Amino acid sequence: MTSLFTNPEFWQYLSIPVIAALIGWTTNWLAIKMTFFPLEFVGKPPLLGWQGIIPSKARKMAAISVDATISKIGTVREIFQQIDPRVLATHVVHSVDLRIEEYVDELMLREHPTFWENLPASARKMVYDRVRKSTPKLVDNLVDDISDNVEDLLDIKGMVIERLAADKQLLNRIFLECGDAEFRFIVNSGFYFGFLFGLIQMAVWYFYQSWWVLHYFGLLVGWATNWIALNVIFQPLHAKKIGPFRIQGLFLKRQPEVAESFCHIVTHEILTVGNIINAILEGPKGDRARNMVKKHIKPLVDETAGLGKALTQVAFGPTGFATLKNQVGEKAIEISKTSFNNPVFETDRARAVESIMVERMIALSSEEFQDLLRPCFQEDEIKLILVGATLGFAAGVCQLVFVFGDALV
Repeated sequence: MTSLFTNPEFWQYLSIPVIAALIGWTTNWLAIKMTFFPLEFVGKPPLLGWQGIIPSKARKMAAISVDATISKIGTVREIFQQIDPRVLATHVVHSVDLRIEEYVDELMLREHPTFWENLPASARKMVYDRVRKSTPKLVDNLVDDISDNVEDLLDIKGMVIERLAADKQLLNRIFLECGDAEFRFIVNSGFYFGFLFGLIQMAVWYFYQSWWVLHYFGLLVGWATNWIALNVIFQPLHAKKIGPFRIQGLFLKRQPEVAESFCHIVTHEILTVGNIINAILEGPKGDRARNMVKKHIKPLVDETAGLGKALTQVAFGPTGFATLKNQVGEKAIEISKTSFNNPVFETDRARAVESIMVERMIALSSEEFQDLLRPCFQEDEIKLILVGATLGFAAGVCQLVFVFGDALV
């Protein structure tokens, strides 16, 4: 036994499966890293350099993600109803009520400072009270109108795509968190599969020491470890019982866990109330949405002026009253964008949407569910396999030259 351990040839042969395992681990690790990083192109485009596959095709990957998930687990109307328009209206009214005096003063001092400064305090208080009294009904009507037309006002697919295309780190995080266990398996399995291939390589080399054997097996290890790992993750699609064992793709077996992770990110960081309202006001139908806000809020000026409307119009001039109405509408749009910057309220509404989305995502078929993660491997998968094969080939050459060079002389 002592002579075996001191025999250089023994260690040379033992190095074959060890090196193959390291090749498998390294190529799989590199494949994962190259899928997601770097976020921006490093090098000289278009050929000398690299950008992570997901970040380089952020818009396309975001669209695939939306089509594979959000479009199947909740319509625009369902999501908005789950947020609950009544709760939105109550929140807006409460937020505005606390700052009625501030908003009125800001508008009046900007448009008609002299008139407002000279108005008796009792008259100003009457204006505050009338605004406070009129606001709930106006906000209710506005929210009802938006709710009735939300499918036309909100392009939820476009909203999510724009958000993820602009934030590549968030797009990466969706895939990385949802597929965390699978990515770790891919990296670690490269070591185990590589070692098994190395044992075969060692046996072949023992009986047939041709110069091409190590090159070929190095290339094979770099390619096959990726291919096997990917198939174990997604195949078989449906659970199959083989003896006492239940076999199914690793990712598919984690459907409930992945659904919770994915839906939490989407509802708490993308489909937030603030983002949805901003997408309605600034999206493709933003002009219509803003006009809707102004239509419902402008009457506030008439109701507040009340019996003194004629005198107020005279005091403000022929265009002053109309300008004030427009400014009130603009202020309402501004308030609509900022009223939901409340972490507690955002989290509460996100949980309401999250619950229904998780339930529906768990109910997706295996064919539908795999589309959440599968595309991130399918995009330029051949490049990753070629990189692994090239590294494996290079390692085989080094092995031949530096480990077995003397044996071939």
